[in-house]
Amino acid sequence: MVTDPIADFLTRVRNAIKANHRLVEIPSNKMLVEMAKVLHENGYILNYKVEENMIPKKLKIALKYHPASKLSAISQIKRVSRPGLRKYSAAQDLPRVMNGLGIAIISTSHGLMTDKQARKENVGGEVVCFVS
Repeated sequence: MVTDPIADFLTRVRNAIKANHRLVEIPSNKMLVEMAKVLHENGYILNYKVEENMIPKKLKIALKYHPASKLSAISQIKRVSRPGLRKYSAAQDLPRVMNGLGIAIISTSHGLMTDKQARKENVGGEVVCFVS
């Protein structure tokens, strides 16, 4: 049993990138599907799909690599807020990752979004992770 599914999601993606895997399978929940959606919209992964017919449901993520150099689109993925120490930020205090080159995934009252979207909508929330 996994006590922190978000950390498990990030670790599985990190390990798959180190092993140069093209596909990652993760036990699914709504939060992880939304995180995959944010990563897909920002160009960090190729695609994602939820396999509904399996018990438990599985989230399959196709990782994105540069065709010539075989480097992953994700160079670093790091958990910020964790069950033992939650990190919250107001809209004006949201962190910038690599001076705007990376993204921070924020859990807001309007759903999961990047730090740029949260600033635009003027909402704060829990800083889930940094991706660059």
